[in-house]
Amino acid sequence: MQYGTGRLAHGVPRSAGADTLLARAIARIGNAALAPVESQPESYGVLTRAPATKVGIIFNRHAHRNIGQAQSLPDTTDAVDWTFPHTEQDLREALARFADREIDVLVVDGGDGTIRDVLSIAPAYFRDRLPKLAIIPSGKTNALALDLGIPINWSLHNALGAIAAGRTKQRSPIEVRHAAAATPHLRGFLFGAGAFVEATAIAQGVHGLGGFRGVAVGLSLAAAIAQTVFGKSDNRWRRGLNVGVALDGGIQIERKFYIILGSTLKRLPLGLRPFGRERAGLKLLGVDAPPRHILATLPALLAGSEARWLERFGYHRCTTDGIRLTFDSDFVLDGETYPGGDVILTRGESLDFVVP
Repeated sequence: MQYGTGRLAHGVPRSAGADTLLARAIARIGNAALAPVESQPESYGVLTRAPATKVGIIFNRHAHRNIGQAQSLPDTTDAVDWTFPHTEQDLREALARFADREIDVLVVDGGDGTIRDVLSIAPAYFRDRLPKLAIIPSGKTNALALDLGIPINWSLHNALGAIAAGRTKQRSPIEVRHAAAATPHLRGFLFGAGAFVEATAIAQGVHGLGGFRGVAVGLSLAAAIAQTVFGKSDNRWRRGLNVGVALDGGIQIERKFYIILGSTLKRLPLGLRPFGRERAGLKLLGVDAPPRHILATLPALLAGSEARWLERFGYHRCTTDGIRLTFDSDFVLDGETYPGGDVILTRGESLDFVVP
């Protein structure tokens, strides 16, 4: 994951800063907007009344919407702290500082990849419980923000107001670890292996041509279908991936899969519903290789149909708290490719996200 170009100093960097509009938002709102709310409906998850809310802000200047924006730097205060990390080490140092300051809300201004990096690293410093999280959707796809109902034009000003109002929704990340590791090393929301790795590479190409969010998803899906339908039987799309699967409850299988998807999101871009009806939990889809009758079955699958004939054609779904996958290939988590092997996916603890 690429971050900004400024060096992280103690507190905030003095050689770089945030977008001018973000700075103005801080100046206008000040600590008053971060004060606790005394009367809100209990269902909105009211912020605790004391002490006053402390906010830490991570700003990824290489996120799609943040590139090329004018920059100026507000001073940090007791209530608001900023960081513009350049490297993973910078991000670690910033999260350690935020944890020492005992922040109440962690704001992430970036895309799904930035959120994945933050959630993967932060537990090492916050330990028992992460603070509330607020997202500024500045990336190319912003799937988590879409699922939470956060509009694409949501700004830091909006997020600070929502923090004061105390409205939250809960989501659990997918925790990923190799079997030899004692703890998860990755946390994200959309996992994919097999043809999904190839489709992600296509999406990156679409991004390079200027297509983002739903456009990138739609074009990548269309290209993947074309490669699958019109490719030869032994092409890399159709021949599949040998996968060993062990589910909670002792179920074990080994077979070739065209694609494996997993997500803890309730809604996906373009209204796609490959996991069936909208619901919480770690949801999985596995499609046998080579896929059968893909042009006839795909519309029903993506519309969320749970007709039994889909399983007869090799489309398998389940909801679980954990699964172990063994495969000799890469996988993708929230847009980034990682080496596979003996991989364990589990549903992580629920996190509180600030919403409009």
